[in-house]
Amino acid sequence: MNWHGKRYYSFDSFLKNYFGEKIYKVSLNGGFTCPNRDGTLDTRGCIFCSEGGSGDFASDASLSIHDQITQGIDLLSKKASTDKYIAYFQAFTNTYASIGKLRRLFTEAIEDSRISALAIGTRPDCLPPDVLELLKELNQRKPVFVELGLQTIHPSTADFIRRGYPLSCFEDAVMHLQKAGLFTVVHLILGLPGETKEMMLESVRYLNTLPIHGVKFSMLHVLKHTDLADYYKEHPFYVYDLESYVNFIIQCIGNLRKDIVIHRLTGDGPKDLLIAPKWSLHKRKVLNEIARQLKIQDVQQGDFL
Repeated sequence: MNWHGKRYYSFDSFLKNYFGEKIYKVSLNGGFTCPNRDGTLDTRGCIFCSEGGSGDFASDASLSIHDQITQGIDLLSKKASTDKYIAYFQAFTNTYASIGKLRRLFTEAIEDSRISALAIGTRPDCLPPDVLELLKELNQRKPVFVELGLQTIHPSTADFIRRGYPLSCFEDAVMHLQKAGLFTVVHLILGLPGETKEMMLESVRYLNTLPIHGVKFSMLHVLKHTDLADYYKEHPFYVYDLESYVNFIIQCIGNLRKDIVIHRLTGDGPKDLLIAPKWSLHKRKVLNEIARQLKIQDVQQGDFL
């Protein structure tokens, strides 16, 4: 476990340890939907979810996976000098389809010589045995990261955001993914309405009890054309300012097990959709301030455990 001089185990550090260099994600759209949208559980989606289904930066689903990869690499090549990429199936629930469709899309990505690994965003209630078997099979060819949107461990908040599954379902999924030898990454949202700092830290510390690879932290984004935006207008709630978020994310880092890889410390909201917090658009500034405060406060990952 080499943090490469950082005060936390970053995804960049993991990639350099694992692949020998930094590699970049290419966001893909497999044309999936979600049980929270197609009527199986609900038709409205999670309360914070935009029309892009967390894949607002993904490619056009009408393109082939090969063409989406090419398009994504063309964009990344302006800022990155690498020939290795991660194919990131990001939009909506990327295991919510027939096993035939999943095999076709994932295989097209993994067989591309430019792709070194797969990352698949999904829900824990959309990982039936045949899908787990497919992911295990793919993982024997190239590494597979499975990202699960937990957001919170608290039932009242889960109900409010319309998550649609109990914590026990998430725990079962993590155990199945661990048994299959896959890299499991958990998403947490900080600043959900009604949650205290201690409640959020309980969600962070809960991750320490699980056999997971990594975590993605994000502050809550209020996006246009979402039910959360309507709620925010009718019932204004506190949204982090930059200083408060930085100080709290440092608490989260200090409460996280040292071997858990931090894939993300801040979130990206599309500029044309973002209502709040506007400061989150300046990602480099946020990351620099987190690094600065970690040094000033002399905090490293796991220090508060």
